[in-house]
Parts: sequence; C-alpha cells; structure tokens
Amino acid sequence: MRTMTIQLGSPETFEAKLEQAQNDLGISPMEHVPVQYIDEQDLMSELLPHIPTLLFLIPLLFAARFMANGMGPGAPGVGGPGGRNIFSIGKAFPAGSKDLKSKVKFADVAGLDQAKAEVVEFVDFLRSPAKYEQLGARVPKGGLLVGPPGTGKTLLAKAVAGEADCPFFSMSGSDFIEMFVGVGPSRVRDLFQQARANSPSIIFIDEIDAVGRRRGKGGFSGGNDERENTLNQMLVEMDGFTSGTGVVVLAGTNRVDILDPALTRPGRFDRQIAIDKPDLAEREKIFMVHLKPVTLAKELSAEEVAKRMASLTPGFAGADIANICNEAAIFAARRTAESVEMQDFERATERVLGGLPKQNSLMSPAEKRTVALHESGHAVAGWFLEHADPLLKVSIVPRSSGALGFAQYLPAEMSLFSKEAILDKIAVALGGRAAEELFVKKISTGASDDLDKVTKMAYSMVAVYGMNSELGLLSYGQNNASEQFYKPYSEETGRKIDEQTRSIVDEQYKRVKELLQEQSDKLQKLADKLAEKETLVYHDLVEVLGERPYSIKEELNKFVTAGGNPFTAAMGSKESAENEEDKENKDGQESNGDGAAATQAQGSESNAKEQQAQA
Repeated sequence: MRTMTIQLGSPETFEAKLEQAQNDLGISPMEHVPVQYIDEQDLMSELLPHIPTLLFLIPLLFAARFMANGMGPGAPGVGGPGGRNIFSIGKAFPAGSKDLKSKVKFADVAGLDQAKAEVVEFVDFLRSPAKYEQLGARVPKGGLLVGPPGTGKTLLAKAVAGEADCPFFSMSGSDFIEMFVGVGPSRVRDLFQQARANSPSIIFIDEIDAVGRRRGKGGFSGGNDERENTLNQMLVEMDGFTSGTGVVVLAGTNRVDILDPALTRPGRFDRQIAIDKPDLAEREKIFMVHLKPVTLAKELSAEEVAKRMASLTPGFAGADIANICNEAAIFAARRTAESVEMQDFERATERVLGGLPKQNSLMSPAEKRTVALHESGHAVAGWFLEHADPLLKVSIVPRSSGALGFAQYLPAEMSLFSKEAILDKIAVALGGRAAEELFVKKISTGASDDLDKVTKMAYSMVAVYGMNSELGLLSYGQNNASEQFYKPYSEETGRKIDEQTRSIVDEQYKRVKELLQEQSDKLQKLADKLAEKETLVYHDLVEVLGERPYSIKEELNKFVTAGGNPFTAAMGSKESAENEEDKENKDGQESNGDGAAATQAQGSESNAKEQQAQA
C-alpha cells in the first residue's frame, strides 16, 4: 500500500477536483476512492488557547495551598492566630486547643483575695452541680471580670479552670471579627459547640468589649453589622433557644461601661467580679511570687524586699510588679553582678514608670535654676499643707519621658477624698508655676502637665462631686456612652461650671503664692541645694525645711523617715553618682558613664504613678 502526502489548501476544492478526475477517467461512482479526514494538531497548538486561563489559575492554587497549610508561624491545620485555615475560617480555634486543661491553680494567683472568694463558687458549681440543682438553684451562666489592664483577669480565669479540672477554651474578642461576612457568628457557634462537647467546661473571652459594645439606638449601628451579628449570636448561645448546660462563660474587660445591657444582664453574665489594683498586702504577696526566680543579694531577704517595694509602689498592677522584678534582674546582669540588690529594684521601678535619665540633656544654668525653683515650689507646698502626701524625693534629673524634674510622694491608699484634701492637691500642683512667677519673674511651659491635672480636679469638684455651692448637689459626669456628642446640661449651666472651676483654681493659686512668699527663704535655700545636688531625699528636706508640721501615718512613717530605707541616700545626685563611679572603677565592673547613668536612674517616674493614685 502506497501512501502519498500532499499539501491541501482547501478540503472542499480537493474533493471537487478528485471527483472530476475520476469521472474523466470513466471510473464508476461506486468505485471512487474514499476520502477520510483525520484532524492532526501538535500539543502546542492544543495548549496555546488555554495559556491565559492557566496563568490566572496557577497563582490562585498556590495561594489556596499556602493558606490551607496555615498562615504565619502556625502549624499546618492548626487554628488560632497565625494558623487559621482558609477552608475552615468559620471554625473557632481557641488558644491552647491541644491541651485544654489549665495547669494554673489558685495558689499561683497572688492577691485578688476578694475576687478569688467570688469565683471559687464557680469551681464548686462545676465540680458538684447536683447539690445546687436539688435546692432549686440555677448554676450561674457566666461571670464578667472587670478591672484595669494587667490586674490578672486572664490568670484568674485559668485558675478557675485549673481548680475545677475541666477544659478551658480561651479566645480574644477580636478573634471573632474578620473581613468575611458571617465568620464571627460562625466562630461563636463553633466555640460553644466545642465547649458543650467537652462539658463541663469554661469559656474565657478576653477583651469582650471588641464584640460586646453597646448597639446603636433607632437602627443606627455605626456601620458594623458584622459585629452586631456576632454579639447577637453570643447572646443566643449564652441564654437562648440553643443554650446548653455545663458551660460557664467568663469574660474580661476594662470597659464595662460600653458593653451592651443585653450582654450584662442576669442570665448571661450573672456576676460582675471586680479585679482592682492590689492593695499593700496584696502587692507584697505578688512581689513574693515574682521574686522566687530572682537571685537576691545575701543581705536581702525576699520578705524584706517584698515589704519595702510593696509600700513604695502604690497604684501598681500585677503586670507592673512582674516587670519591675524582671527589669531589676536585667539591671543586675548589665553591671555583671552575681545577685540583685535593692538599688536594682529602685532603678527598675523608675524604668517601668518613665524611662532612664537623659545623659545628653544640656540645660543652661538659667534653665536649671528655673527647674530647681519649680520643683522646690512643689516640695515646699507639699511640706506645709496638711492634706498633702508625704514627700519622699525631689529631683531635677531630666528623664526620657520628657520631664525635666519631679517631686515624688507616697500617697495613702484611700478611696475617699475630702474637699480640703482635693484643694490641697490643687495647691501643691500649682506650687511650681507660682514659684516661677514669684522668683524667676516669668513663667514657662514646664507647668503644662500640672495645669492639666489641676483642671481635671477642679472640674470634678464642680461638675461631678457636688462640692460647689453655686451648682449644688448635681453631678454632670458623662457616664453614658451615648452622651459623648453633647453636654448633658444647658449653655448657662456650662458657663457657671467654667466660672466656678476658674474661681477654685484662682483661689488656690493665690493661696499657694502666699504660702511660698512666707517660706521664701527656705524655698531659695532648697532650690540652691537642689541645683547643686540634683536630687534630694527626705532627710535633705528636713535639714532645709525643718520637721514637717503635720504627722505622717504610722504605716508610712517607717518608709519615709526610718533609717535604711531606699531614700536615706540621695540616689540620682551628683555626689551619689561620683561615689558609685569610684566604686565601679575600683571593682572594674563597668564604665564611669554607665555607673552614673544607672545611679541617676533613681529619679522620677514614680511621680506619674503616685499622681494617678491621688486622682
């Protein structure tokens, strides 16, 4: 059989010519040569039309594979931050899903005695719910842990789960919100489904205000329907048609005032548990916990350090205390010491509060004199006013926080302040500006922070605390989140509030100016000594101003006047810096500059924390 290959331009033309040729040759139509067509194309011709589609699909497939294997540092298939699977984005992956059991016990939670007494009932409910049900009691569905940041809300929730020996599901409020519609409600459903499958169990939602914010009135939602849908699903899961038993929901927030009332009502969060900043005794217990891994100097005991630091850190939260202990160990390591000394804890306290002293701050003699007079004005006013807090230290060492000086006090831990006490605090805050006007003969911007605090205290006296005869016993505090766009009083009342506030500030400014003029000689001597030594402590103040005319509370006296306390030496002063440099040169442990810097670190940040405690 012979095969011939020819090039054809058109199959139709070829067939017509072939048929004509066969007819001309007299070939019968029944014997015509059959023609069969076979479409032969190469692979490139076949794929060429599909190349644009492939170029579009291949990157999508790689992206889907990447997200399916887990995004970021999360392991493949493991959810949570950094490991959320794109194909199961509606699933909830609580932190710690591999080990649902919490290992934290109440013994690991120092302080929070009142809060632990309240949450211990949740543990009993989960361990033996039958005895409550027999008496007709309903097991509480949830508890809202309310308190400032760093006070131990999450730690307490873990301790409840650890004591109850039940699974612990933890998520953040922001984990429910994604860019895709419907993800939030889906994750809420999945979270509660997992918790019910492992009941009895505990769900902890940290920062619940991210999804539980108060909904708008009159259909105005603020443009975030996804958050509202998530909240609605959470309400249904906690107390609705699909609610189940054996699951206790705990949540933490520091903004309980903005939560939706439907979320905080009984039946959902039955109890609100206050997690306040620790008091003196609780701070001592917290220090004892965080001092366990710290290697202390031989002359120091953990009990001594804890008691001393607890008294010198009013207003500190548990997280602040943990940071102080860690920073103290870092300071000791920085100077290549084998143990942590008391000075390391002092420097760590100031580092946590406001940073280190600025070594490159160049103040002219005139500026240094102005700052010395300003801080001396605060010191003298606080020394001779009855309700002022005991003064521990005054310094003009510039800090990295921007402060050029500070006066450090040791406030009593009080919940109630009298009108006279607030007026004295206003007068002390105005003492710096008054000293500038009286003795420098011109004012500066150094009192801006003082004036801000004064304004807030005076406005609170008039508009919140009812301490003004003109306004009477009325309070205009804006506690309702819906009132943020308008004032809850008339323009006439607003004018009276401004007038009375200004009157209080002017009166106290006049009062403190008269006091400083009476004590002008002592103030000038104090300013001269402060400019020379840069930092003065309690005993230096006694030498210049004499004994304080008003007694100090017994529980505070030992930390202010007793020998051996951290403030009997002028930490941060030039003399102290030089002594430490000599010691460091002798020991060969660190350079002069580092020694002076570390010594000067004993200065200012506590003022910010103390003034917050006063407010």
